[in-house]
Amino acid sequence: MIAVGAALAAPALFLAACGSGGTGARDEGPAHASAMAGAVASPSPSPSENYRRVDPVALVKSDPEVSPAVKRELKPCNGDEYPVDVSYGNLTGAPVDDVVINVLTCADAVGIGSYVYRDAGGSFRSVFQSEESPVYAEIDQGVLSVTRQYYEKGDPISSPSGEIVTPYTWKAGRFAQGKPTRNEYSKSAGGGPTPVPDS
Repeated sequence: MIAVGAALAAPALFLAACGSGGTGARDEGPAHASAMAGAVASPSPSPSENYRRVDPVALVKSDPEVSPAVKRELKPCNGDEYPVDVSYGNLTGAPVDDVVINVLTCADAVGIGSYVYRDAGGSFRSVFQSEESPVYAEIDQGVLSVTRQYYEKGDPISSPSGEIVTPYTWKAGRFAQGKPTRNEYSKSAGGGPTPVPDS
């Protein structure tokens, strides 16, 4: 999986800025590894001529399909820094790069909402959303990759059992879900996720 759009803010800065906020719409375990790297308002313009920068906070808040719970949590962690990750790229073949926005909690950087917006006649329209926390969406080689962590009985909040990564591709005017990959987290010290093929 590739890193989110452009370089993310330093982890220490994000954690210091967001350490005293609320616990989010749903208090879950750690966010996806990319989300834990920090929150950024928006990446620097990419070399793509199709790039058009958006205000991610305004876009999410004005979207009638975003739940009131997520909108309530979308507030500055400290000063004017909002807990959002934004990436731009070609997912739908639109003339302007699509926008992927992840909304995180301030306290622990847990993903509470992932959204994709597509340019339609000069304005961005919602074409995908997931509010099944903890969730995190990324652009992976032109495919939308959505990661959801899961817990098994007895798992502490801080230690999920693993994650399910689902690819989505743009077909016939909408995102079609592909075959998910289940990664089980190693319980040993320093262990990473272990892919488990779906049966």
